[in-house]
Amino acid sequence: MSIPKIAVEEHFIPPELIDSYEKFYPAPKWPALRNALLDTHGQLLATMDASGVEMTLLSLSSPGIQGIPARQQAIEMARRLNDFLAEQVAKRPDRFQGFAALPLQDPDAAAKELVRCVHELGFKGAMINGFSQIDKEDSMVYYDLPQYRPFWATAESLDVPCYMHPRYPVEEPRNIEGHPWLRGAAWSFGVEAATHALRLITCGLFDQYPKLTIILGHLGEMLPSAIWRLDHRVKVFKRGFPAKRTPLDCFRNNFYVSTSGNFCTHLLLDAILTLGVDRVLFAADYPFEDMAEGAAWFDQLDVISETDRIKIARTNAERLFKLGRPVKEPTLSPA
Repeated sequence: MSIPKIAVEEHFIPPELIDSYEKFYPAPKWPALRNALLDTHGQLLATMDASGVEMTLLSLSSPGIQGIPARQQAIEMARRLNDFLAEQVAKRPDRFQGFAALPLQDPDAAAKELVRCVHELGFKGAMINGFSQIDKEDSMVYYDLPQYRPFWATAESLDVPCYMHPRYPVEEPRNIEGHPWLRGAAWSFGVEAATHALRLITCGLFDQYPKLTIILGHLGEMLPSAIWRLDHRVKVFKRGFPAKRTPLDCFRNNFYVSTSGNFCTHLLLDAILTLGVDRVLFAADYPFEDMAEGAAWFDQLDVISETDRIKIARTNAERLFKLGRPVKEPTLSPA
C-alpha cells in the first residue's frame, strides 16, 4: 500500500550555478539532469505526484557552497542561494521545505546564516556537502576541528539537524586510480561521507553537544554495517581515542539515516536493527536516483510492519523537522 511520503534528500541547483556542475557528470546524462535540477515546480512536482511523495525537503546539490574556496564569496553565495530557495518554497509550502546551504569556510558566518535560515526563512536544518575548500583549491577542511565547535553549539541550540552529504575529493584517491567506476556514488562518496561522520563521532563532539543531530543518506553510508566493528576495536586498542561516549552510542543517539539512493531491503533492515526504526527516514536522492523506483520499492516492502512503514515514510520526518511546530531560539556561542 502506498503511504503519503516525505522525501528528505532531493536536490536542486539555481540557474546561476547550474553550468558549474556540468563537469561532474557524463555528457549523455547531463542535459536531463540539468533540466531536472532546474525545474522544481514542473518536473520534480510531477514526479512527486506520480510517486506518492507529499512533501520534499529541498537541498543544494553537492559540492554547493563547500566548493567555493574564497570565504567572502562563499558567504555571499550562500545567502543568495538560501533566499532563492526560500522563494521556491514560498510558492508551494505545502509541498516543499528547505535545507540551508552554509558557508562553513567561516564557522561564525555559517552559524549566523543557519540562524537566519531557520528563524527568518523557515528552513528545517542544513545540508552540508562534505568538507570545505578554504582559501585554496586543493584544501579539504573537516568539521571535527576545534574552530567548528561554536557552529555545532548553534546547531544544537536551534534543535535542527544537519544533513551530511558526500562530495568528490579534491584529488582522486590513489587506491581507485585507473578504476573510474569506483568514483562518486558507486563507492568513493560513501567512503568520504562515512569517514567524515566518524571524525565527528570519535573526536568528542557529541560529549560536548549531546543533543546535536546529524543525518546521513544512503542508509548511513555503510556505517550501520561497520559501526560495531569500529566500536569493538576502539575498546581493544584506544590509540589515544579522545571521546567519552562510544562510537556505537553516538551513532544510535545522535544520527538518523535516510533511504536515499539505497533501495535495498536487507540494508534497510540492518539500519533498523542498528539505530531503531524511529531514526530511519524516506528519501530518493532526486534527480540522481529515480524517485518512482525508490517509492515503488518502499511501497511494496512486506518485511516490516505497517506501523513502521508509516514512521519511515512520514512521521519520523514530521517529528524531526517539527513540521507545523516552531523551532527553538538559538544560543550563539562565542568564537
